[in-house]
Order: sequence, then structure tokens, then C-alpha cells
Amino acid sequence: MEKLTLIGPFKQIIPMTGLPLKGALNDDALPIIAEGGVLIKNDKIQAIGTFEVLKSQHPDSNIHLLRGNHVCLPGFIDCHTHICFGGSRATDYAMRNAGKSYLEIARAGGGIWDTVTQTRKATQVGLTRSIVKRANRHLKNGTTTIEVKSGYGLTVDEELKMLRAIKEASSTSLSDLIPTCLAAHMLPKDFDGNETAYLTEISERLFPILKEENLTHRIDAFIEESAFSSQDIKDYFEKAISMGFYITVHADQFTPGGSQVAVDFNAVSADHLEASTEKEIAFLAKSNTISVALPGASLGLGCNFTPARKLLDAGASVAIASDHNPGSAPMGDLLTQASILGTFQKLTNAEVLSGITFRAAEALKLDDRGKLEAGRLADFVAFHSDNYQDILYNQGNLKPCMVWKNGKLVYDKHT
Repeated sequence: MEKLTLIGPFKQIIPMTGLPLKGALNDDALPIIAEGGVLIKNDKIQAIGTFEVLKSQHPDSNIHLLRGNHVCLPGFIDCHTHICFGGSRATDYAMRNAGKSYLEIARAGGGIWDTVTQTRKATQVGLTRSIVKRANRHLKNGTTTIEVKSGYGLTVDEELKMLRAIKEASSTSLSDLIPTCLAAHMLPKDFDGNETAYLTEISERLFPILKEENLTHRIDAFIEESAFSSQDIKDYFEKAISMGFYITVHADQFTPGGSQVAVDFNAVSADHLEASTEKEIAFLAKSNTISVALPGASLGLGCNFTPARKLLDAGASVAIASDHNPGSAPMGDLLTQASILGTFQKLTNAEVLSGITFRAAEALKLDDRGKLEAGRLADFVAFHSDNYQDILYNQGNLKPCMVWKNGKLVYDKHT
């Protein structure tokens, strides 16, 4: 029988427990356990508390004794990425910074279609390897759960190739990978028909295979003038919901409109929201849809940040994700981006940390992680520090020194 393992002492444990899912948060509300320990069995947390008390209560447990000062947090959750892709868009980035518009870059052979072309050329094996490589980099930065979208295939066969690669990568990656079908990313240039015809083909041919092979439980769509309209997507989402898929939406990135679709379809999340106005903020706050800020895209495109402060003050639940992709968000560093968003949007530490832990878990419909408490997955990270405030203060420069996933130490900077 597997014995209990006690890990600690941590100078501080920030378990993220007792905090509401929605609305603004003061740092005074953050629970802090001084000189704490984490008691685990197999992949689950058994107890969180003072190290010496847990040690005396469980004298036969294995002890993983830590030397020096450490701060412990739940493993981070990146609830929006595109880390399944082929090629690079470094030329796009240079052109954009040189003042070229999106349309000019697209005409020169760049944009999303460039990544579609490169991803179609890639093999499933090659995509799987690249996903694992990127996911492991995220893991070393403290991210133990990563959502991964398709959307650079844009045919039934190519979307299947991507989603099968994500599933295969999930079996070998140290992180948990949560797949999402984004076949409704844009109308492919080589499709002989309009948006309605394309979405009908995807829903009729692809959705049943997704179910049969258990490739994803999530359907995403890009609602934007350059992609699909709210009218285009109606039947597509209705079909997805009828088949038992969750809905998520790329919403309000450049123009408003997508967030209304997200709320109307009771989507689990509305992601981007850089163009959301007071009107969108108000109805998002009244809904159960998680608002997901993607500061990496704002940094990559040089555009406004998601109005996270206004959303929180209105009562919304705000998660923060990296949007790691080859075009608009190539950095892929969740902690750095979340720290920068906090600076520009005046977010408390509690709001930022909630956005990359339990509020991000809610955006993925995961109730077994995001907080450190009995019964949840033993996913947690440690930083060399005696004060949790150092983590965001260093704006991503302070990286985790240890990462535990499912109760196992999967990264140790010291080894």
C-alpha cells in the first residue's frame, strides 16, 4: 500500500482556497499557511497545513524535506494555447513591427494561412514531438495543465491529424493537455464554398469522429469580421451542443460581437475581449461564462489589453492565458504575461494568481485542480523565496525551482 508523503516545510503556502469564482479580490483575502506542508498519497492531496503538525499526525509518512525558503502555489493552468502548429511566423512579426497591416502581411504570404500551410506539411509524428517539447517548456515555468487547440488544419483530415497529435502528446507529456477543436478558425482559402457550407461539412463529418475517437469535448470558433459571423456560427454551435460538446469562443478580439454569442450559447469561456465595451462587460459579468484575458496577444500585436479591471469590478470571473501561438503570441510565458497584465490593468496579486489557477480551471470545466486542498490533484510549484509577492514582482523572471505533477516531482532545478 502506497505510503503518505509529506513535503515541506514551505515558508509560505498559498492554497487559493476560500476565494470566490467571480469578482474583484483583495490581497488580504489570500490564505497564507506559514511553515506549511503538503501531505500527498499517489496523485492526490491528503491535507495542507503546518508542516510540524502534519508530521506529528502522520509519523510514518515519507518525508521530503526542503532546505531553504520556498513559496508553494497550485500548478498553473493555461486555458488557451495553440501549441500544435508547424513552421514559424518570425517574418510576420518583423513586418508588423515595421508598420505593415494585417492585410499587407497576408498578401505577402503571411498570417494564419501561412501556419495552416506549414502545419499541413507536418506529419502527425512531427506535430506530436513539437507539442511535447513546448508543453515541457511550459511545465518548467510552472504550468501543469495546458489547453491545446487545433485550427491550423482546416479540413476534416488535417484537423483530425492535429487532434490525434494532441492526444498522442498527452500520453507522453508530463503536463495534462486539454484538447479543443478550432476547425472554425477561418474559412480556408482552398475551400470551394462559403462559410455556411464549410461549417456544415465540419459539423457533419468531423464532429462524429471526434466523439468516436474521444479526441475532444470542446468546440471553439473565431467570431470576427475576418472569420465567422454570429449568424454563420449559430447552427454549428447548436449541432455541437446537441452532441454534448462544451462551447468556447474567440470573442471581441478586434470588434465586439463574439462575447454576445458566447453568453447566448452559455459558453464555458469567452477569450480575448480586447475590443469589449461597457455593454459587453456588463452582460459577461452577469453570465456564468469565464472571461479569458490573453495578454500575450496584446504584446505580440501591440494592441489594447483585455479590460480585466473593469470586468472584475463588474463582477465577472477573469482567467488569464498565454494564447501561445506562432503568429500573435509567440512568447508563451504565462507568468510573465500575467504579471504584465496585472501592471497595466492594476490587478491585485490575488486576482492575477486566481486567473492562472482556479479561475482558469473553471474555464476548462476542471474541478480537481487549481487549489491546494484535500481531494484535489497534487499539482503544485515551489519558488525560491520567503514572500509570495516576489513572484509577480519579478514579472516572470523568478521561475519555479520545483514542480510536482500528480504527486510526482517532475522538475527540480537543482538536479
